[in-house]
Amino acid sequence: MSRNRYTWTEEKIAKYYKEGRGSGDLANYRPWLTIQDVPSEGRAHRPRGWKTTRKHDLLSDLELSFFFYLEWSNKVIDIKEQYPLDRQDTMEIAAEKHIPHPFEKSTQTPIVMTTDFLVTIRTGKDINIIARSIKPSEKLEDPDVLGKLEIERQFWEDKGIQWTIVDEKVMPKQFFKNMRYIHEYFYLPDKKEEETAKYFLSFLDSRQPKYPEKMLIDCCNEFDSLYNLDDGSSIYYLRHLYARQYILPNDMNNKPIVPHGISLNELNLRSGGSKGSYGNSIS
Repeated sequence: MSRNRYTWTEEKIAKYYKEGRGSGDLANYRPWLTIQDVPSEGRAHRPRGWKTTRKHDLLSDLELSFFFYLEWSNKVIDIKEQYPLDRQDTMEIAAEKHIPHPFEKSTQTPIVMTTDFLVTIRTGKDINIIARSIKPSEKLEDPDVLGKLEIERQFWEDKGIQWTIVDEKVMPKQFFKNMRYIHEYFYLPDKKEEETAKYFLSFLDSRQPKYPEKMLIDCCNEFDSLYNLDDGSSIYYLRHLYARQYILPNDMNNKPIVPHGISLNELNLRSGGSKGSYGNSIS
């Protein structure tokens, strides 16, 4: 049963194209592969995107780590994971370079290759697309992996799109931990919760000049008491404010976001958040 689920055939590939996989933008994009389609190496994830509002299909912790990097960047407009490459093009590249093209052994079907992330970015007035392959450094010594990456590299070079490999060595571990701490709190369930988060931001803004050495956790407890909230409620709003970039960390890459380890004078408060009006996602 599992063998049939993961086996590639021409009929299955045609079905995927008919379903619109690999097409669309933002919330309407459909990845070529979902976490149900392939045996994941490590842990798979389906976080709801800040920029796209849809669930993303990420096949490893390393993909999640890079996804977090894209989410945090204000230059990124759209994120497309598991993006399919034109099979005719990749087969021609493989033949020209004498590299074996990936294929399904049991059916002798050439497999549709994918790039882990196709990203739309804005730099000033310019809109560009970049492609990124995410690979653990240990796999970069495997000749088969290197052959596939060379096909991928040439594919994007022919399209005039910048492509590169990203491994775990360029991903700060503390950044990943901080993003895991705040990412799911980007969205609040209703307007009432959003209003409370704004009150909390104003509360911190009023306390900061008066009590700069006061610890953030003490302000959280004070706010909970002042508004008769359950203990710990303000930490929920705090994580939301960090996610929305109403509060910017001093050092996202190296310092943990922990209320008991941060004083008010370390807070960089922004009343407009990431876009200057409450409720807008980063772009």
